[in-house]
Amino acid sequence: MTDTTSFAQTFGREPEHRYSAPGRANLIGEHTDYNDGYVLPFAIDRRTTSWIAARSDRLLRVTSTAATPGDVVELSLDDLAPAAMNGWSAYVFGIAWALRERGADLSDKSGFDIFIDSTVPVGAGLSSSAAIECGIALAFNDLWELGLDRKELARVGQFSENNAVGAPTGIMDQSASLLGEEDAAVFLDCRTLDTAVVDLALSTNNLEILVMDTRVEHAHATGGYAARRASCERGAEALGVPALRDVGVNDLPRAEKLLDAETFRRVRHIVTENQRVLDTVDVLREQGPRAIGDLLVASHRSMRDDFEISTPELDLAVDTALEHGAVGARMTGGGFGGSAIALVDREARTTIANAVTAAFAAAGYAEPVLFTVHAAQGARAEL
Repeated sequence: MTDTTSFAQTFGREPEHRYSAPGRANLIGEHTDYNDGYVLPFAIDRRTTSWIAARSDRLLRVTSTAATPGDVVELSLDDLAPAAMNGWSAYVFGIAWALRERGADLSDKSGFDIFIDSTVPVGAGLSSSAAIECGIALAFNDLWELGLDRKELARVGQFSENNAVGAPTGIMDQSASLLGEEDAAVFLDCRTLDTAVVDLALSTNNLEILVMDTRVEHAHATGGYAARRASCERGAEALGVPALRDVGVNDLPRAEKLLDAETFRRVRHIVTENQRVLDTVDVLREQGPRAIGDLLVASHRSMRDDFEISTPELDLAVDTALEHGAVGARMTGGGFGGSAIALVDREARTTIANAVTAAFAAAGYAEPVLFTVHAAQGARAEL
């Protein structure tokens, strides 16, 4: 992480506060969130840190370690509007705008100088965007004394990403980043926002999560993700339900008769993925993490074949990990690139990682980035 020197070099003074929020990996439950369904993500021990100092005027001034030194983007609280935002700084400005749009009175608030640093890989399907949003949302809530709870801050983050950034994502990423706990996943009902902490018990079972970043970058604001969401909405409308959450596995024969082949495949993924999330929660509670491998594999096949969001690189990572002893593996995140995860024995981690790297080299793909992640605490004030 950056130190106070970087902030001081940019803004000419010391920071007063430090907030951080984690990225997330999704154990299971992909594209179910915006269908009012179920998800089972966990916050990871890769975090985005925001160093902050209050200003006496209304300006928000933002930079990051990824920006050119001295390149500061600024926007007045009086000028907050999606049209005034672009690039990565929209993840910061959008939170202030979303807070105001959702009822916060910012008329008497002062701005901030903000310096952002991150260890969450960008474009890897680990929600680097939500890590920015959630740390900033928690900071603004505290420093402006808005009094919102973490579930409302998750809604603020989603509202900002949907309407300021322009990415039609669900609420899973923000919920995981704000509500995560050590060595546990967050079981989230995306309709009610009811949550339950589910013990992963990975360390006691000598297991780890290996992230396999294919380095094929994706972007939620582009077409593939939006097209899948639109297909789900068409399917729900044709089936006469508010959302695909309201369709069960037993309804699929009727759905197949009503829908065109492509829309049916999209619907089948969501319906079966919701059931897999519920089954995974039950299995974790009753049998432990070693028993969830088949559910992870079935999830990947559904995303590959029915939702068609995988890539050859993701498939190769998953298949290679399984061939070399992973308990289970699947792509994670929105798809069209990004990362896969594998549930692996600690002693087998290096062997599996080396096998995946060799397989990518043999296929002529860019070398993947492989690292383990652990379930971590959600967004927090650190200074």
